[in-house]
Formats: sequence, structure tokens, C-alpha cells
Amino acid sequence: MSIYKQLQQRETENNPIKVGVIGAGQMGFGMIAQISRIPGMAVRGICDVNVEAANRAGDYYQSKVDRKESMVISDDMRKVIQSNDVEVIVDATGVPEVGANIALEALRSKKHLVLLNVEVDITIGSVMHQMFTNAGLVYTGSAGDEPAATLELYEFAKTMGMEVLVAGKGKNNPFIPESNPDTCAAEAKQKHMSAHMLAAFQDGTKTMAEMNLLSNATGLVPDKVGMHGVEANVQNVADKLDTKDKGGVLGKYGVVEYVHGLAPGVFVIVKSDLEPVDEELRYLKVGKGPHYTFYRPYHLASLETPITIAKAVLQQESSIHPIGAPVSETVAVAKRDVKAGERLDGIGGFAVRGVLETHKEMKQNAHIPIGLISGNVVAKKDIKLGQFLSVDDVELDPSTTVWKLRSLQDNLFPTLV
Repeated sequence: MSIYKQLQQRETENNPIKVGVIGAGQMGFGMIAQISRIPGMAVRGICDVNVEAANRAGDYYQSKVDRKESMVISDDMRKVIQSNDVEVIVDATGVPEVGANIALEALRSKKHLVLLNVEVDITIGSVMHQMFTNAGLVYTGSAGDEPAATLELYEFAKTMGMEVLVAGKGKNNPFIPESNPDTCAAEAKQKHMSAHMLAAFQDGTKTMAEMNLLSNATGLVPDKVGMHGVEANVQNVADKLDTKDKGGVLGKYGVVEYVHGLAPGVFVIVKSDLEPVDEELRYLKVGKGPHYTFYRPYHLASLETPITIAKAVLQQESSIHPIGAPVSETVAVAKRDVKAGERLDGIGGFAVRGVLETHKEMKQNAHIPIGLISGNVVAKKDIKLGQFLSVDDVELDPSTTVWKLRSLQDNLFPTLV
């Protein structure tokens, strides 16, 4: 039975999936509004540190549903997560430390967890997925976010027996490595979004994190630190993302990548070593071969999240999750000069941006996952613009939940270097 038919059945039985949402910003609000039109699903709790935002989302939702339901509105996430009228939690915060606390509370309260928080997933996803699975719960990234949308194409291709050479996304924003909440404040206001969120888009952190999550879910790796980020379109991307000996930029196949020019879509580049299959792909006008691009020209972000919510509750399945130990990491790089004794802010702030590398490279160089730049993090020495931060450069904050869970993950998933 399809998810839609299962939802219709829940609607007929007056037994909707009961959703709690943490974070009522741009993504959270859009998803809450969308759920008002989905059969067999209901929002029963909304939390935001700005309780006015939570109330605004709740009021809008109640104005659109046929029957008003009781709903927990709070600035305390525990009240929503612990509610007996909530069975699945959506983390729409995008903040690693907040996400770590949401994950722990959801686990303790025996609630499925759906993440619109790639930032926490790439930091502690391996250990949290294992803990939720062991508890009989679903831990999952969200459909509609680029990693899960790309994974759909990846699994589509693999199910047909294709070899996937490259998987990735189009970058939605111009790459401005030193972007910060001040430099993008006017644009953020115009777009009705958080300046910190837009800064994380522009400085590349979000793209790195998204391809990090895809890497951890597939085993594909970045071809080089930070990936290539070529300019391309659907017609020539397979040529540009070929190996160097064939006129492309890659050192190897089996990689994640981002491209300027394909936004807001996602793609995989595939091949078949079977002559009849290759011939049929050309006949079907997929491309000229021998490499072919499967392209989805859109991703619908939080509007697709309800699909993941339904999969988690109705089918006990995820949309995307780590396959085991971390494959790649998004590590912190200084986006300005930092003086010894300075406190560093985190993702989307003024001090650091994220760059993708393999987990092995992170361990070899003692680099720091950007999700751990949280709490009271202080520079131990001067740090130059563009410098990759190492454990010798900063004092991390071991009191944070994300640090504690990352420490647990490092112990449970040791890496031999």
C-alpha cells in the first residue's frame, strides 16, 4: 500500500500521525502549513525559542484545518517532545547543539526523529542512528533536502544495475567564502530568512554539509578537499565531471560533488558496461554516452518532509541515514583572522565556515568538525584567514551535549589511520 493510501486510511480512521515541530522559522513554518493539507497527519506541538513565531505558525495552521485540535505551543522543546499527543518529532532548527539536545530528548521520550538539521546529522549522525535503531525508533534526514533527493536518484540508478560515478547537487547561492550575518543582512531580510542561515549558504558550509550527509549515506567521497564546484549544465556536466585523462577534473570516480549552474536540482552521473544497455540509453535520448546524467530539476525542501514523517511512522523507514561510521566530515576553516583568546561563533557566524574532506583526512590532520564549534570555544593561538582549525588551535567546550555525543561516537566508531 502506498504512503498516500496509508495516510488516507489514517484519515478515515480519525487516527492522524501526530507531529511535533521544533523550529518555526522559514522551513518549519512552511512544513507546518503544508501539513494542514495532508490527510492522516496533524501538527500537535510547535516549539521555537521565539514563542511568537511558534504561535504564528500554530495560528496559521489552525486557521487552515477543518477541525481545530489541541496543540502544545512552547519555547521549551521538552514540553512538545514529551507530550503524549506527539509521536514523531521534526527538528527544523539547523543548530548542532540544539539538535543534539532534541535528539537525546526524543530518544528518551521514545519518539521518531526527522531532521531538517543536516548540521547535527553530520556531527553525530552515526551514533544517533545506531541508538535510535537499537531503541526500535526511526532516525532520518528529510526528503526534499538535497542529500535525500540525490539519494533517491542514486538508489534509482543502483536498483537498475547502473554504476554511479558521481552524485551531487547544484549550488543555490553564489559562493562567498567570507559571508557573515552582517554582509548578507539586507538580502536575508528581503528573503524573510535568518541572516545566519543565508551566511551558511553563501560561505559554502551548507553545501559542504549536504554533500557530507550524502557521502555518509552512500560511501561516496569528495574527490578533493572542498570538492571541485565546476560550472556546468545538464548537457555537459558528465563531461566536466569525468577523470582528468578524459578531459574532466576528477582524480577518480565514486565521488560526491556540487556544481554551479544546476541549481536547484540534484543529479547522478552513471554508466553501464553492458553494450545493449548503453545502446538503449542513447536510444532513449538520455545522453550521448558513455556517461549519462539523471537529473531532478528541483528539490522541495521542507514541503517534502511530511513524506519522511509518514515513512517513519507508517513504514518504520528512513529517507536518508548514515551507513555506519562517518565517511566524510565538514571541518572548520577560519573566514577571518582570529586572535588568541577570542571566542569563536559557529555555523553561519563570523569566524568559521565548513569545508568537506574525508573522515580519514580529518583524523590525520586533527581537524575539527564544524558542528563542534559550539558553546564556549576559544582560540588558543592566532588563527589566519583560510586556516583549517586543528585541536591545537582552539579549546572546545566539553560541557556541550554535541561534544559529549561526538566523543561517544568517536569511541564507538574508531578510525585506523
